[in-house]
Amino acid sequence: MNQKHQEDLLHIRSMMERSSRFISLSGLSGVFAGLSALIGGLYAYQLLEKNGINYFEAKSVSISSSLVSELFWTGIVIFIFALLFGILFTVRKSKKYNLPIWTSTTKNMLLNLCIPLVAGGIFCLALIFHQMYVIIAPATLLFYGLALVNAEKYTFSDIKYLGYCQLVLGSIAAFYLGYGLFFWILGFGVLHILYGLMMFKKYK
Repeated sequence: MNQKHQEDLLHIRSMMERSSRFISLSGLSGVFAGLSALIGGLYAYQLLEKNGINYFEAKSVSISSSLVSELFWTGIVIFIFALLFGILFTVRKSKKYNLPIWTSTTKNMLLNLCIPLVAGGIFCLALIFHQMYVIIAPATLLFYGLALVNAEKYTFSDIKYLGYCQLVLGSIAAFYLGYGLFFWILGFGVLHILYGLMMFKKYK
């Protein structure tokens, strides 16, 4: 009898977890998003080198508007690929485990995720407008970290640890502006891959 009660409680707990948290996120989404960021970050570094700019040298450099435009669209492409991989693996996991995708929990998670991201995106556009390029990398890490921590209550709690790491990296990068690209690759690339592998192993 006690075993039956325990099984019932576990079933109820599982149902409550499914109804209150978005659990269709796949660890593979993080892995492929990280790979996209790694490739994009290395491409951005090659672009800078091609234009005679050593990003890791602690000195002021002049960046042409065409290079800024190319770097901007590189970031957009990285974002699109990361988003597509996220949608692909989320849909795949939802179908595999027969989980609903578009629920009130999903809407709440996206809302809490998007508010800091949209604010951060506008702030970064202002930085580009004022030609304050060296602050963009720390800003993206900080706003992304805030978004993850903000969305944690509607999905896996593990995601907040990724958010904390992004906040730490962004804070450090703010004091080492000449190394922003390095921290950006570390945060969006390496940390995403490590987090994705951990999530895949834990929730596969």
